[in-house]
Amino acid sequence: MKLAQRQRLNTLLIGLSAWLVALLLFFPILWMFLTSFKTELQAIAVPPSLVFEPTLDNFAIVQERSDYLGHAWNSIITSFGSTLLALLLAVPAAYSLAFYPGRFSKDLLLWMLSTKMLPAVGVLVPIYLLFRDAGLLDSRLGLTLIYTLMNLPIIVWMLFSYFRDIPREILEACRMDGASTLGEIRHVLLPLAWGGIASTALLSIVLCWNEAFWSLNLTAVNAAPLTAMIASYSSPEGLFWAKLSAASTLACAPILVFGWFCQKQLVQGLTFGAVK
Repeated sequence: MKLAQRQRLNTLLIGLSAWLVALLLFFPILWMFLTSFKTELQAIAVPPSLVFEPTLDNFAIVQERSDYLGHAWNSIITSFGSTLLALLLAVPAAYSLAFYPGRFSKDLLLWMLSTKMLPAVGVLVPIYLLFRDAGLLDSRLGLTLIYTLMNLPIIVWMLFSYFRDIPREILEACRMDGASTLGEIRHVLLPLAWGGIASTALLSIVLCWNEAFWSLNLTAVNAAPLTAMIASYSSPEGLFWAKLSAASTLACAPILVFGWFCQKQLVQGLTFGAVK
């Protein structure tokens, strides 16, 4: 009896802890959402005003001042385009590393991951000069390429872990039936690892959508995504918190809705290979 009560107590504590962590993580988003409906005076009031009359003026100002649809379209093109390009490069690489490992395969994986440890500002000047000479500054193509290079190590690592959990015998049987390497990847590997590929693609899209460093330094007007639009509400006179919150809400809303509808594929991919 005591053991059962102790188990129920542990379950209750774990549940309460999970809810507490979830609320702590969600609170900044909630506060940003509430602030977007305040006036500038209400947004900087101390103590914060929890009861206020909501207004849509901030959203109207953002729509008038910024080309929201243009910025959103740039974010969509660069995020989805870079994810597709990265998957086209990462799938063959992960396939080779998972099923045809060489002597230095582990070293290669570690080297790829180590590139993420380099601060982005450390390579800003050479990247900027290369993009300037190639005519890629303030272009969707340039931003797509830099996003692809930024996420490629993570995508290869994730796909490698998913592919490694697929039994080799299935692929060997496919080869004995006369399938080519391309047919093996297309008809066997990709359907089996679809959950992992989907979750990897979703993570890549989110990372690209939220990327601010490269978008601020490599774009100006034509290819500026939503992150650049948000930064435009920071001025030498100070931060306009209400308008900044409204712009941030408009920028976060599409990816939050997208993630909500794709949560099934995300959970399926993250738990891929957990139970055999």
